[in-house]
Amino acid sequence: METYNYLPDQYKETNTHQINHNYLKEQFDDYPEILNKIAKLVHNCDYTLGQEVDIFEERFKDCAGSRYALGVGSGTGALFLSMKAIDLKEGDEVITTPYTFFATIGSIVTAGGRPVFIDCKEDYNIDPSKIERAITPKTKAILPVHWSGHPCDMDEIMAIANKHKLHVIEDACHGIKATYKGKGLGSFGTTGCFSMHPLKNLNVWGDGGVVTTNDEKIYKKLSLLRNHGLINRNECEIFGYNCRLDTLQAIVANHLMDKIDHITNKRIENAHYFDKQLREIEEITVPSRDPLKKSVYHIYCVRAQKRDQLQQYLLKHTIDAKVHYPIPMHLQPAAKKYNYKKGDFPVAESICDSVISFPVHEFITKNQIDTICGKIREFYK
Repeated sequence: METYNYLPDQYKETNTHQINHNYLKEQFDDYPEILNKIAKLVHNCDYTLGQEVDIFEERFKDCAGSRYALGVGSGTGALFLSMKAIDLKEGDEVITTPYTFFATIGSIVTAGGRPVFIDCKEDYNIDPSKIERAITPKTKAILPVHWSGHPCDMDEIMAIANKHKLHVIEDACHGIKATYKGKGLGSFGTTGCFSMHPLKNLNVWGDGGVVTTNDEKIYKKLSLLRNHGLINRNECEIFGYNCRLDTLQAIVANHLMDKIDHITNKRIENAHYFDKQLREIEEITVPSRDPLKKSVYHIYCVRAQKRDQLQQYLLKHTIDAKVHYPIPMHLQPAAKKYNYKKGDFPVAESICDSVISFPVHEFITKNQIDTICGKIREFYK
């Protein structure tokens, strides 16, 4: 039977690696404890927007340092609903980066907007110095992506947004527990958008997301938008969407919230251990680390000479090396109608041609990191 579902084969391939990006078996080794909590859900029957969702939202807003947090169906849903909450209209422009995941751009387009790309800096994030020249009368918002949980330059971005009266939608899908000058991501802009996809730092048993905001009006509108626009069982204030966080997923999220500090600190420790070794290899470029930015390393990325050959060499030695991502958004088939071309954003394109990712999760050991770094040295020799 022909199918467009490529994931089962991908899961099988991933399982063949000895050092793996996928750590879900270890992450949820205590699943009987979670199942016991889910058994209570079966008795209570509050499957949609149940009490566990309320509990999770309270915990998450404290974690992010925002006034409000709303559980939604996915990180993509968080971005899309944010676009709708700022009244994005057909043809409105949103300035963003071409080096990101598809959901960032998809949320703009499906909400009716037009993505306007500007180039990155060498830290993989949007270059604030290029934002103002891209602003037009149609510009509605700036959408910075905190790539891999590395904070963007939010002081500069917010100053530009305030000057031009623009919204800022933070794509913090990688950035749970990351901070910029001590302040949590998702607490700067109009909204912050987070993902709890199974391979995120705080993950659930499927899709899940969170929107944060400090704006009461935005919070109320998001509350309506995620749940059909209902103000009670029988009345609809606006026609909205079905984009709720399932109570079951909130149970899993609450379970992991107890471990989020350990998860975060271990990833940072592993990333720093990688940095120390890889900086000694001439053919590898490790991004600079700003002490004012707390990165949480959803992905550990560096740039490598002969990237594709290095990746194949590591895969041959059962090390799960990945590329996030080989094609920038402005060169994707879906972006043809925007008339961008190769060479428009040289930094982003250079990153996509050379970036490579290694496992950095809390279950990887120093011996395994030593093995990865040793194989990289061996390749270049």
